[in-house]
Amino acid sequence: MRKKNKKYLLFRLWSYLAKYPVMILSGFLLMLTSNLFSLMGPKLSGKAIDAIGNKPGAVDFERVFFYVGLMVGLYLISAVFAYLLSALTIKLTKQVIYQMRKDVFENLLRLPVSFFDKYQTGDIISVVSYDIDTVNQSLAGDLLQLMQSVITVLVSLVMMLTIAPSMVLIFAVTIPVSVCLTRFITGRSRPLFRERSGKLGELNGFAEEMLSGQKTTRAYGREEEVLAVFEEKNREAVEANTKAEYYATLTGPSVNFMNNLSLALISVIGSVLYLKGKIGLGDISAFVQYSRKFSGPINETANIIGELQSALAAAERVFRLIDELPEKPDAEAARVLKQVYGDVRMKDVEFSYQEGQKILHDFQLEAKAGQQIAIVGPTGAGKTTVINLLMRFYDIDLGMITLDGENIYELKRDDLRGAFSMVLQDTWLFHGTIWENLTYGHSDLTKQEVENAAKAAGIHSYIMSLKDGYDTVLSDNGVHISKGQRQLLTIARAMLTEAKMLILDEATSNVDTRTEQQIQSAMTKLMKDKTCFIIAHRLSTIRNADKILVVKDGKVVEEGNHRQLMDMGGFYYQLYQAQF
Repeated sequence: MRKKNKKYLLFRLWSYLAKYPVMILSGFLLMLTSNLFSLMGPKLSGKAIDAIGNKPGAVDFERVFFYVGLMVGLYLISAVFAYLLSALTIKLTKQVIYQMRKDVFENLLRLPVSFFDKYQTGDIISVVSYDIDTVNQSLAGDLLQLMQSVITVLVSLVMMLTIAPSMVLIFAVTIPVSVCLTRFITGRSRPLFRERSGKLGELNGFAEEMLSGQKTTRAYGREEEVLAVFEEKNREAVEANTKAEYYATLTGPSVNFMNNLSLALISVIGSVLYLKGKIGLGDISAFVQYSRKFSGPINETANIIGELQSALAAAERVFRLIDELPEKPDAEAARVLKQVYGDVRMKDVEFSYQEGQKILHDFQLEAKAGQQIAIVGPTGAGKTTVINLLMRFYDIDLGMITLDGENIYELKRDDLRGAFSMVLQDTWLFHGTIWENLTYGHSDLTKQEVENAAKAAGIHSYIMSLKDGYDTVLSDNGVHISKGQRQLLTIARAMLTEAKMLILDEATSNVDTRTEQQIQSAMTKLMKDKTCFIIAHRLSTIRNADKILVVKDGKVVEEGNHRQLMDMGGFYYQLYQAQF
């Protein structure tokens, strides 16, 4: 994915903020008012000092108390506006981050399957959670502080020019030096923050994989090896973080040194001007306070810029996901699939996941409506790839695929996928009740229909043995029930769909032989008049299929029913004999 430059990232962040112009304008007015009231304090402080005078007994207490009371009142008003500004900022950032996370997730749902084959789930989750939270913290605190600093610096500069223009020349030397230091350090730190976000994503991805496969890890006694890899990735993430933070923290002390130098020069030159009678004590006091307000935000801004590098690196990863190209849209003339019979053909199909590495060669398939088509062959022969192409998870390189005589690339993708129901080897159950999982996508089903499907799949008795029956809550992909039971639930869910075509990809691999026979019997009855594509390594499960395609090295090498293929004594015969 292409890297995003700083201007682009700032523009995208602003595009989110610009969706709320009223809140932005209100926040700006609150910020301006709060800062103006606060910045009037040093001027009033100078007047109070002048009212004290430099002669014994010459104090004008009435004026002193007047200016002190006015200062207290202004600071209280400033604090109230600052509180309102903080509340508004929190509300604004909540809206922005909500929309940003929504945009990321919506785009994830639009991305092609190939995207998720390339990137770790943990890395993607890291973007959705950690990186967006990092952007949120920056918007809520750093961006607000940066805007306040700009206003403070400008107002302080104007006030200093009205008090002693000649002393302002000091900043003509110190400010450029501070700016150069800041640009140099941030130029070094931003790539390091980008690397830090990447390393944290890799660490999260690895941790997610290992935690989900901890049973396998322990079964093979690989704890030490996994821990070693984790320690390496953890070390890389920590080192990347240390380097980024090291360069970021250099900015503050460097700029602070220049600010202290400015204050020292102001004190010396102000003293000289006072001795010459060109400036009063009150003006010196006010100028020093304004110089602190002028240089203080610059120092704070230097620290903020370091933190912004982290936010920009996080924003870069976020906008990469948002900008990732979704699945190719349907053709402009794509037709709505109104009625499906289930007549499927693949003619002269060629396909490769990576250029130059063909998976399917001159692949042929013909499935008439209502037939059961089994696809068998060794691992890596291309069986699951056929299913990916039928569902248009991937697009073919050459050839043609038709459904009821129509090219599937001239049909709406959603309609095409809606014509299939699927049961995969890897079961997927979400956090919710068994009823919600079974009726996923079909909320209008009756209790009798659901129970009939569960009975046909051989899972109804188990469900009723549970305390809450169909209201039992499944969590974390149903880890507290067996793999076979999870598979039976997904089979029952597929039976409840009205799709005219069914895909079974190793659907019975997680059930015992007896249950497998029960399911096969139920499938024969319930899948009547549906075109079924069955991928199976257990050849006993597909003996009753109308047609069996034997795939080897991406080609159909044999075709026929079970008896015909056994009589041929070819590759299928060898596979069958190897199992029995």
